[in-house]
Amino acid sequence: MIFATLSFLAGLLFVQQFSMLPENPWLYSGIFAVAVIVWRRYWLCLCFSVGVLWAILFASVRLADQLPKQLESIEIPVKGYICELPEQNEKGVRFNFCITESSVPLPATIRLSWYDVEHPVKAGEHWAFTIKLKRPHGTLNPGAFDYERWLFTEGIGATGSVRKQPMPVLLSRDVAWSHVSIWRQAITDLLARALPNNPNLGLIKALTLGDGHSITQAQWDIFRKTGTTHLFVISGSHIGLVAGLVYLLTLKFWARTGLLAWSPQKTAAFASLLFGLLYSALAGFTVPTQRAMIMLAIAMTAIILQRNNRPFNTLAVAMMVILIVDPLAVLSPGFWLSFLAVALIIYTISARLKTPGTLLGTLKVNWATSLGLSPLLLVFFQQISLIAPIANFIAVPVIEVLVVPVALVATLLLPISSSLAVPLFWLVDTVLQGLIWVLVQLADLSFATLNHTAPSPWVFMFAVPAVLLLLAPIGMPARGLGIVMLLPLVFTKTQLPKTGHINMTVLDVGQGLAVAVQTASHWLIYDTGPKYNSGTDSGQTVLLPFLRSQQVDKLDTVMISHGDSDHIGGAETLLNSVPTAQVITSVPAQLSAYKPTACMAGQSWLWDEVKFTVLAPDHVFESDNDNSCVLRIDSKQGSVLLTGDIEAIAEQQLVSRYGEKLKANVLLAPHHGSKTSSTLAFLNAVAPDSIIIPAGYLNQFHHPHPDVLSRYQQSKAKIFNTAHSGAITINTENSGSWISTFRDTNGKYWNNE
Repeated sequence: MIFATLSFLAGLLFVQQFSMLPENPWLYSGIFAVAVIVWRRYWLCLCFSVGVLWAILFASVRLADQLPKQLESIEIPVKGYICELPEQNEKGVRFNFCITESSVPLPATIRLSWYDVEHPVKAGEHWAFTIKLKRPHGTLNPGAFDYERWLFTEGIGATGSVRKQPMPVLLSRDVAWSHVSIWRQAITDLLARALPNNPNLGLIKALTLGDGHSITQAQWDIFRKTGTTHLFVISGSHIGLVAGLVYLLTLKFWARTGLLAWSPQKTAAFASLLFGLLYSALAGFTVPTQRAMIMLAIAMTAIILQRNNRPFNTLAVAMMVILIVDPLAVLSPGFWLSFLAVALIIYTISARLKTPGTLLGTLKVNWATSLGLSPLLLVFFQQISLIAPIANFIAVPVIEVLVVPVALVATLLLPISSSLAVPLFWLVDTVLQGLIWVLVQLADLSFATLNHTAPSPWVFMFAVPAVLLLLAPIGMPARGLGIVMLLPLVFTKTQLPKTGHINMTVLDVGQGLAVAVQTASHWLIYDTGPKYNSGTDSGQTVLLPFLRSQQVDKLDTVMISHGDSDHIGGAETLLNSVPTAQVITSVPAQLSAYKPTACMAGQSWLWDEVKFTVLAPDHVFESDNDNSCVLRIDSKQGSVLLTGDIEAIAEQQLVSRYGEKLKANVLLAPHHGSKTSSTLAFLNAVAPDSIIIPAGYLNQFHHPHPDVLSRYQQSKAKIFNTAHSGAITINTENSGSWISTFRDTNGKYWNNE
């Protein structure tokens, strides 16, 4: 069973590497190949082929449920219901909306934002909206979260917004097919009333209802640095804990009743399944809880049927069932981390001649999971917590033995008697306060985390057996070889530009600008992107993950061209997170806390034989956009011109002052390609080979303007747009094309342009 599951898994993974799904003839060829393989009895090849076909079919159906391109940006009347707990933010509310009636064919589930909503929106409510949609689309950057992949795996076929006119109409508050959501919403409301203004309310909701949207960014940062994020997201460990406690309690109680018509083991297994199902329902039957329930059901079924299966066989059966139900689970980091964690625990504690005591056993399991998961954590997040074993040794028993059981009991009591539930919540709150204090002290240690580039497939293939060797019993031959096999992982570094060259990335931040420039030994960030309506900013979601993936722990210069929110929005997050030698900006008053230098024409410096020159502003303009810092970068092979949001007046000033000296190989489109910029005189003076437009997909300003785009095309320059290409990289060492796009080099079949 183990090898069959791994072969099936390999087939699913194979398909996820495709940039496009095969056409129908490939499917027919695959079916024919499977028939031949069955006839020849190559069973492992059969499992692989079935995995490939199942992945293609499942993905094709999922892609077919996405919004047709011709329906983008048009107003559509719909009816449906809110099918998940809504997410409140500063600008409004976001929620998944299940469509029941529409004038045109639409995906079954869409994700909507409703801005400036005047009354609370709750799960289970049935609404009539007029909406404007777009196909699943997100920013694409090295090291950052792939929002398009998440939408694809969640089965969300479009995103959009609720229009204010015609006025949205609430049709009903009770929808028969969403009772679980209504139940969760009612408990959410009760929690809000029972724990008003409680700073740990978000944590309690996360641990009982699986709703982590109220956890603050500061709290998530603490959990990330201490490697305890998994404890505050309902997953297999939480479901297994609750089921395990119920199993043990039922076993002891039933054995004492003398009711032996049913064996205590079978009764305990049924009770365990029931309470596991209840906890999963509380968590909204999310994908991680579904996986946990499948694993629990297989383990408990083995007890009920009195099957004494080996642990790894049970794990393989659970994986096979999950992959059949949801082959896209392989795209989720949670799938890999949860299964590998369980496998590591089994590997660590099984087949040992001597069973360690409770304390030593706990330490050993913590060490095994921390070491064993490190290669995967680097693949997914380019960061590992060095203090995770200590933090988890403290936090795991506190959360899983005390906080979760007590919080669940309190939550179940809440609809019955708040006077009984509130004291229990007070206990949970007190314990959480103490635990958070401890985690903050650990997170503040200078060596708490290690940023590292994602390992290549070859390095990862060496790391996996290396970990197994290091976790093998003492005395096993070649155990020390594991250290040698881990060395490529430890010493893998990002490739640095040679002296005189740059590696520049125009990051995809939506409607805004953020550029990272690397020389042989220095880093500069030019602008930091926008703040988003969700309450986060591009510093948190794009810049920091990118810098972690490049193993950057300090910056030499951050230059903020001007004070518009789509350029300065991520500055505070970035500057508070990464030590920075100097800040240069045209709006020093807005960044006074960081002791900035005012940017003025004439400033220049030399890094690794690459010259940086500030061309503007040379005086104060009336327009804030025209006051943007304009930076020219000259490498051995060519030059780049970064222009911020300058408009026609500043462009004219630059042409008058520098003339032909403005000529550059790559031009960053002024003001995102706005009609107020990119005058013909300016384009003729710069005469770029390539123009990069930093714009958001279907942005509200309609950048780039058609007239400007026409001028770009007439200039014969190659045109790139982050809205369609994702992050765009300029590497002056490349003898051919300098420019590559993230969507072209890393895009998968679920990524939409």
